[in-house]
Amino acid sequence: QVQLVESGGGLVQPGGSLRLSCAASGFALDYYAIGWFRQAPGKKREGVSCIRSSDGRTYYADSVKGRFTVSRDNAKNTLYLQMNTLKPDDTAIYYCAASRAPINIWYVGEEYEYWGQGTQVTVSS
Repeated sequence: QVQLVESGGGLVQPGGSLRLSCAASGFALDYYAIGWFRQAPGKKREGVSCIRSSDGRTYYADSVKGRFTVSRDNAKNTLYLQMNTLKPDDTAIYYCAASRAPINIWYVGEEYEYWGQGTQVTVSS
């Protein structure tokens, strides 16, 4: 059974850091394109970052470039999102997603087959 489980969310002050984890089971994460998405209340789901399975290339939304870093530990079958210099606008539920097929447009959620349940990130003083 394919499963993605996110963890690591929480409440953090502006300028702080968090590291999100996405533990995969039922499949090998390194054969899949895997990404992070987020959705804030009243807003559309937004692609945050992605690692392409074919060559490990990474992608980031302009809003997080230079602040967030995506990585993958194949031995632990886990995806990470290191988030630094957090802003109130980063407040959202964060989801990880995976696709067996090559990704054409990494920030389009419909490209991904499997989704986690999400973890809440709140940036507030």
